[in-house]
Amino acid sequence: MFLRRSLPLIAPLFFIFALAGFSSRAQEPPTLRPAATPTPSPREEQEPLRIFTEEVQLPVVANDDYGHFDPTLERDDILVLEDRVPQQVKSIRRIPASVLLVLGTGSEISSDIRAETTRDFALNLIEGLRPGDNISVIQFARNAELIQDWTTDKNQVTHTLRTKLFSGRGSHLSTALDAAIHQLENQPLGNRHVVLVTDGVDLPGHLDYQGAMRALSGDALERSRTELREAVKRLNEAQATVHVISYTTLVRQALAGNRGTTHVSPTHTQQSHPDMAAIVDPTMPPGMTRSSSVGVAINFDPQMSRLRKAYERATKRSEQQLTSLAEDMGGRIWLPANAEQMAAQGAEVARDIGAQYVVTYKPTRPLSEARAGEYRRIEVASHRVGLHLRSRRGYVITR
Repeated sequence: MFLRRSLPLIAPLFFIFALAGFSSRAQEPPTLRPAATPTPSPREEQEPLRIFTEEVQLPVVANDDYGHFDPTLERDDILVLEDRVPQQVKSIRRIPASVLLVLGTGSEISSDIRAETTRDFALNLIEGLRPGDNISVIQFARNAELIQDWTTDKNQVTHTLRTKLFSGRGSHLSTALDAAIHQLENQPLGNRHVVLVTDGVDLPGHLDYQGAMRALSGDALERSRTELREAVKRLNEAQATVHVISYTTLVRQALAGNRGTTHVSPTHTQQSHPDMAAIVDPTMPPGMTRSSSVGVAINFDPQMSRLRKAYERATKRSEQQLTSLAEDMGGRIWLPANAEQMAAQGAEVARDIGAQYVVTYKPTRPLSEARAGEYRRIEVASHRVGLHLRSRRGYVITR
């Protein structure tokens, strides 16, 4: 977020030429004597003087009253506070975005987290990005995989999403965020974005009932929360705006729709007769029949019911964490209720990315005096009626 430039103070170089005297004898040729080497002064032996300049590059989203991008933002329109101290804005500009898609494709419990749904969202997002924006894609389930390195070619990214994005088993969000941090390292500061699609619930792959219940409660759940908090701290240092598209509302609504459903299966109450005609029973589901020798048993699955309730509680907790993550990093969280809403929100995320400026200022309190890892809080406010600004809540000073 900040740049340091150094200008070495270069001492002038002095060249001393000495001419040898001519011999008194005219027949002898002149002789050139080597010049004496000057002794360096104490000042010349000192380290070059370096002059440091410091800048913070702050991503700021600018919209009007209707939520549309405001293309007229100027320096006098914005107030920046760092640790509640007003800062002098030096410049406001627009630069191409670096957009990293981190797409969760795995779930052990909910079949409503589908690669197809995530793909439709991502394709709409790519379509809405500006020409020149740099794009990369990571998919993750239990592990994270880079399936598209940085490119400005939208057609190439579209092909990757259609051919390389697949559903997986399990989910490990902190691993995905660490992969995202590594992928962002070589991208320019100022306009970095992470688009995260997930339910936020960590589950190892190929779990039985007991393993899933352990992952959703107790020490395992607390460990995954701690890992996520640490990954978020590292992501903050990467200085990216984070946009979250959460599956949490969608899967909870799907679970609510399935709640109360019973499994109906035939059970023999006595030996059936092969010639006995089937009798249509209006209380049976369409397409099913009952004979006089066949009864109906309703099988309840208490284990699955307990597992779904534990997963539902986990999604509510993860939704709170994901909301804080997005707001702290200057983005938003989207909570689609179904696959159609999620696909449509891809265009909304693209508009949010396209509405971002890079605001540059020199901190009143020098960065060179700060300790490594220090966190400084940021607030932005508008001086103009009808202009709405949003930015990250702070940044971490790195060395």
